[in-house]
Amino acid sequence: KPLQPCRPGRARQILKAGRAVVVRHTPFVIRLLDRTVAGSTVDGVEIGLDPGSRHTGIAVFTERDGSRAGKYGIQLDHRGAAIRDKLTARSNHRRRRRSRNLRYRAPRFLNRTRPKDWLAPSLRHRVDTTMSWMARLRRWAPVRAVHLERVAFDTHAMSAGRPLEGIDYQQGTLAGYEARQYLLEKWGRACVYCGAAGTP
Repeated sequence: KPLQPCRPGRARQILKAGRAVVVRHTPFVIRLLDRTVAGSTVDGVEIGLDPGSRHTGIAVFTERDGSRAGKYGIQLDHRGAAIRDKLTARSNHRRRRRSRNLRYRAPRFLNRTRPKDWLAPSLRHRVDTTMSWMARLRRWAPVRAVHLERVAFDTHAMSAGRPLEGIDYQQGTLAGYEARQYLLEKWGRACVYCGAAGTP
């Protein structure tokens, strides 16, 4: 049963007194031998999750009186590019086998169906790794809440400086211009390098 996390100094004292044993080194987890959940004060911790394409950040923290205190931080480095390269290499090896002068192998098409909730292996790895670390943290700490950052940036609206709707997304900075006329107006019909104007 997970109890409230303690400071490293407190953990050293407990271990030195023989009241606990080490369960895991990274992250450092101890198991108390002389106390149960009923005799402990467990306020719980919260987890902040910031998913990304290459890295996912996980923070374990406590919140009291509006202030947060970090307990543990994890940066998951995803292997999406490595998985993609491995799958490409496997595909090339199989293609080479099929084109080599070997025995005839009849094509099989019944093994190519994908389930409804199929994800690419690189994406599936990202989801599975994050979920497995969340399950581990829930085993080691009394998690009471999970905060997930979900932010979508509208780069088109940010560059336009105003809210966009419908067809506005199809009208970029070059809308209604030829590229040459757009560049002339953008630079004030003057040379970008020397500033000369009024010359053909």
